[in-house]
Amino acid sequence: MTPVELSRTVLRAVRRAVDDGELSVAVPARVVVERPRPGGCGDYSTNVALQLARPAGRPPRHVAELLSRRLSDSPGIAGVEVTGPGFLNLTLADDDPGALAREILARGGGYGGSDVLAGQCFEIRIPYEVRAEVVADSLRRILATQGAEAHVVQGETAEPSAAQVVNLRPVPAPCDPTVLGRDASRWALLLPAAHDRPRIDDEHLAQRESNPLFRVRYAHARTRALTRNAAALGFTAEPGDVRDQASATSDAPSATGALGDAPSAPDAPSAPGDVCDHETATGPGDATRARANAAAALHTALSAHPQILTLAATHHAPDRLARQLVVVADALLGFQHTVLPQGEEKPSAAHRARLALAEAAGAVLAGGLSLLGIDAPEHL
Repeated sequence: MTPVELSRTVLRAVRRAVDDGELSVAVPARVVVERPRPGGCGDYSTNVALQLARPAGRPPRHVAELLSRRLSDSPGIAGVEVTGPGFLNLTLADDDPGALAREILARGGGYGGSDVLAGQCFEIRIPYEVRAEVVADSLRRILATQGAEAHVVQGETAEPSAAQVVNLRPVPAPCDPTVLGRDASRWALLLPAAHDRPRIDDEHLAQRESNPLFRVRYAHARTRALTRNAAALGFTAEPGDVRDQASATSDAPSATGALGDAPSAPDAPSAPGDVCDHETATGPGDATRARANAAAALHTALSAHPQILTLAATHHAPDRLARQLVVVADALLGFQHTVLPQGEEKPSAAHRARLALAEAAGAVLAGGLSLLGIDAPEHL
């Protein structure tokens, strides 16, 4: 899809919203789309929602969310995400709708790697301090994904180096983080930006939705459970089009939406992400749109992963990767309810494609956690 075609697609979404009475504005003559600026994501971005908000008498994000729902199932668009005050970030679909999942599953934990820093060598200099050691260890691994070589030097040194010197001085931990255990302590030290003081408390151990580490590790475990449950239902992953092939689909899943509600899904407890867009679906059309929105959010998060990994390397900031894993986990937890057949449904090509996308998310989560030196559990 060219920028001109994308502009027309967005314009059609605006026109449909006006025709259906959802927006009361004059339809603009054209919509400008451009490459995302720093902080954006996807392939293109547009500020049309901000332009329409005042004449529509609506908050910009409300207008953006409204248009996002209409754009998410448009041909040629794989994902729509609202950022900032109301920017629409658009990810274009490949000619092969299963291309992203297929690439991730083929590359596994190596997805997102590149040769951007190939041939470059870094010397990471740190003080004798536990947070600096953990951040340097993760940064060394992340730099390697981009083709660079890196080694860590502790303590003060005045010796010249042929490598590019990175003086890493993160704000020290306020107390000994090892009381949290290996995984939780590393997460506590890596999630905040280097200039922020890490928080060392039992919240990092809590198995509840407010704990980002729990959500990330739980999301990975859910992808493994989905694979097991699908096998029990007699189907496996096959990258492809995640959209329903027929316009008439079965009723939306129940409000709880837990995988345990599906037949032959014994190891699927309720957990974060159980409340999702399906809860508000009132008919087949709403359910189809909810599934499309959930898939689009996950597709967008996975598509952004290589760029985030490169930025984490070039900015010497493992915290960027940690926050990206939270984004992927939350998208997966919102998507998981669409993977298995519900009620009397039979496994379809769409279910197999959704399972492939979920397994791709699991691969990204496992690979990212590995770079942070954190375990990715099969069960949780």
